[in-house]
Amino acid sequence: MGLLILLIFIGTPILEITLFIDVGERIGLFNTLLLVILTAIAGTALLRFQGLSVLARARECLHENRFPMEEVFDGLCLVFAGALLLTPGFITDTIGFLLFFSPFRLILKSFGSRFIAKRSNIHMSREKPSQSADNGIIDGEYQDITEDKKLTNDKINHKDF
Repeated sequence: MGLLILLIFIGTPILEITLFIDVGERIGLFNTLLLVILTAIAGTALLRFQGLSVLARARECLHENRFPMEEVFDGLCLVFAGALLLTPGFITDTIGFLLFFSPFRLILKSFGSRFIAKRSNIHMSREKPSQSADNGIIDGEYQDITEDKKLTNDKINHKDF
């Protein structure tokens, strides 16, 4: 996994530079720079619009006392998309724009959940926990860390516990 990340960090800039040179030769330097700036502006606008939409859906879930799992995933994808769109480059812009589309995020979520399921050691059960015989009493130990133990011991009646 570490090798893959290293290859991505080395390979992406090389591919981006190659693509910049190729696009610059075809449409010119000024148009290439203008295109990079326009994708950053469009990405920022999309991020703001969809980010507010995801935030509103998350609030609705919280009002219904449900954890907004899908909204959290969508929000993370949008943050990553925004970072990719602010990074100059055509490959990163393409991936960033793809992250704004729900069908692409659904595909990503499906692959991600399968990957996590294969690599994780989590076992889930829907069984209710058994009631303990001590009727909800929790046994524990404590240590008094106050400086004046005599004053504390006089104020607290240990039989109340």
